[in-house]
Amino acid sequence: MKLHLVSLGCAKNLVDSELMLGRLMNAGWTITRDPGEADIIIINTCSFIESAVNESIDTILALAKYKHDGLCRRLIVAGCLPERFREEIVTAIPEVDFFLGTGAFDKVVSAVDGSLNAVGCFLPDPNLTRFQQQEVPRIRSASHMAYLKIAEGCNRHCTYCIIPKLRGKQRSRPLEDIVTEARYLISSGVKELILVAQDTTCYGMDLCPPISLSLLLECLSELSETIWIRLLYGHPETIKDNVIKTISIRPNICSYFDIPIQHSSDGVLKKMGRNYTSDNLRRLFDKIRSSVSDAALRTTVIVGFPGETDNDFEKLLSFVKDICFDHLGVFMYSDSKDLSSHRLPEHIPESVAKDRYDRLMSCQLKISLKNNQKHLGRIYDVIVENTTGENLFQGRTFFQAPDVDGITYIHSEQLKIGSFIGIRVENAFEYDLTGAIV
Repeated sequence: MKLHLVSLGCAKNLVDSELMLGRLMNAGWTITRDPGEADIIIINTCSFIESAVNESIDTILALAKYKHDGLCRRLIVAGCLPERFREEIVTAIPEVDFFLGTGAFDKVVSAVDGSLNAVGCFLPDPNLTRFQQQEVPRIRSASHMAYLKIAEGCNRHCTYCIIPKLRGKQRSRPLEDIVTEARYLISSGVKELILVAQDTTCYGMDLCPPISLSLLLECLSELSETIWIRLLYGHPETIKDNVIKTISIRPNICSYFDIPIQHSSDGVLKKMGRNYTSDNLRRLFDKIRSSVSDAALRTTVIVGFPGETDNDFEKLLSFVKDICFDHLGVFMYSDSKDLSSHRLPEHIPESVAKDRYDRLMSCQLKISLKNNQKHLGRIYDVIVENTTGENLFQGRTFFQAPDVDGITYIHSEQLKIGSFIGIRVENAFEYDLTGAIV
């Protein structure tokens, strides 16, 4: 029997998808990339913002056709979409045979074979979900890199965010479990470990006794000198001095700081439920750059948040120009009735939000080009990711995270995927680089 799975959304969702595939393969299923030959189709969905909801629904409807035109006899939808819309989704999308919430990934085998004692959907409390057991394999989407989930859920109350409702409260994995999984991943050929959680820099604060993120980083760093360790999804309030110091002195931990700030206007930040100020952010980024000479800064921001005035936006634009982030992601505010921010006054017209989005992205385009030009002539290690054919390969430097940042092109007749090579940067573009092997 063959099974096809589509994973949507973030890296954290991808980890869940890989673990589901591991359970299913253990149960005897064969994984296929062709939905047309699959007996079972699973879609692991995202519903963080409206565009993610729409993508999830579009994907469901597109794959549902294989119940008529292919071999599919059972369509299952898992993850954040059913968790957010609960039982009402059963009648809203009748093409789906069964829905699994975010707390039910470990029940995927029984959902597939129809033995799960539930009708239409199964939505257990995400707070009661156990972390993956060591004996459960992962079917990774890449052989040379792996996302390593260090915590689940979130304790924050950002007014624009639905994640705590979908994933539950902050729950950090025991340090020993993370290290054990990391050791296995490295032994299986992984060259880059990317630590993810909803709030990675809050790791360990909920454990008893608490464990510091810096200790976790140190333990992972000592597993191998020949791997990269990268940290994503930090928070301005919880990134500690000892974490910055650990990153600065450990050569195999990428000097890459992904710290979503969401805005820089104090008034907007307060409405968002973000408990810091523009001055706090400036001091934080100054500290990072003074402590880590080659630090790469990435952030994300939201434009068009309810009540965001022209003056608020100009403060954000000025802040972005001052900090000169190496990488910047911009989102237009996504409204929904189940968000606290929905009840805020003075919602911004979409046309105004789109104009602000365009202005900010145009500004960052110039900043990114200027930042990339600083790399010209410099030598960096690059992890080789894939080939585009015709003696052209794609890779990433330590300041380029997968999927969200630019890439580095390398001309070569033959390179091994997953290997590290030294390159000298020859050309710099708005987001990408090209380099020659040294």
